[in-house]
Amino acid sequence: MPDTLVLRNATLIDGSGADPQPGMAVVVREGLIERVAPSRQLRTPRGAQVVDLVGRTLMPGLIDAHVHLGITETSWEHVLREPAAVYALKVSRVIEDTLDAGFTTVRDAGLVDGGFAQAVEQGYLRGPRILPSGAPISQTGGHGDWRARYQDHWPEPVPGLVAPPALCDGVEEVRRAARQQLRRGATQVKVMASGGAMSPSDDIDTTQLTVEELAAAAYEAKAAGRYAMAHTYSPGSIRNAVEAGVVSVEHGNFLDEETAALMKAREAYLVPTLATYELIDRFGEQYGVPAFSLQKIRQAKARGAESVRIAAAAGVKIGSGSDLLGPMQPFKTLELSLKAGIMGPMAALVSATRTNAELLRLADRTGTIEEGKWADLIVVEGNPVENIDVLREAGNVRLVLKRGEILKNMMP
Repeated sequence: MPDTLVLRNATLIDGSGADPQPGMAVVVREGLIERVAPSRQLRTPRGAQVVDLVGRTLMPGLIDAHVHLGITETSWEHVLREPAAVYALKVSRVIEDTLDAGFTTVRDAGLVDGGFAQAVEQGYLRGPRILPSGAPISQTGGHGDWRARYQDHWPEPVPGLVAPPALCDGVEEVRRAARQQLRRGATQVKVMASGGAMSPSDDIDTTQLTVEELAAAAYEAKAAGRYAMAHTYSPGSIRNAVEAGVVSVEHGNFLDEETAALMKAREAYLVPTLATYELIDRFGEQYGVPAFSLQKIRQAKARGAESVRIAAAAGVKIGSGSDLLGPMQPFKTLELSLKAGIMGPMAALVSATRTNAELLRLADRTGTIEEGKWADLIVVEGNPVENIDVLREAGNVRLVLKRGEILKNMMP
């Protein structure tokens, strides 16, 4: 394969928020973007492979900042009963499907072990780069505690494969759990700061973990050159997380103006996950989601769009996550369509490219199409700014490059 690739005659969406540019070319060499220029001004390097993209859009690879690659079923108990080999192969299929949908980077928000990230990095598995959180940190009876009320047994982690939540009570237990995840390669520490829709023993709008406990996790992450992300819903849980030093606020469906102002002042990001509520509301009953959880899902869904509007009005940086489970995993790009209905299509695309790259501390390497950055690129049939729903169909993603390597090619 030639060491230089030229993608010509594309409509370019560069991820910065600038208007699409027709008739553009990008030169890729040794995994990096070497040049971005109008096709008519570009002299093709000798020996280069040339791909004509007339009628198609070239844009940065998508980034999903909240996935659960390891939740291959809507019931965690079912996952734990599966043979390890079956589980590993199912996770591998989710990872490959995620790449095929156009995602070149994902941040796993917990439960899958970082061994899968290594498998992708070492070339054993075709997939996006994975930034693992490892085991989320939860209080007893919190969102990460999925035991039935009179069940005491808690599953042990399977290093290299499964990372069930770490149940912690008290600052020192949280500190130890955070250090353990960092030791195992977590690129960020995940904490559960509120109740959740899918947990059996809590209400969705409760606060969980004390500010001191949250601060211990955030401190350990920062000390290791990383950061903390927090599962939140209520304003109180968001405030606790932000005051404790959490950088990434997940979900945040009940965000209010006062709390949004605090997030803006502390430079915290909001990562909405609208798609999960939409899909579980529609299909959760047929997939066995309990009525108690469906009630909480619908409660969160009713406020999700308004929280995004409040955050945008306050100037909070808005990232993009999908948070999908089980058989709903292939529909991650639904998040962009839902967000576009609130923010507009270009802002939705920026949330899943430039803003997510900033949040994940990769902005100097990916998220926008600029000379010198990694060649994380996708080619899309049609123009997502004119019709963002073209991204809903993985077949419309014709070409996927990660650091210049072609990992999906459906070009004629």
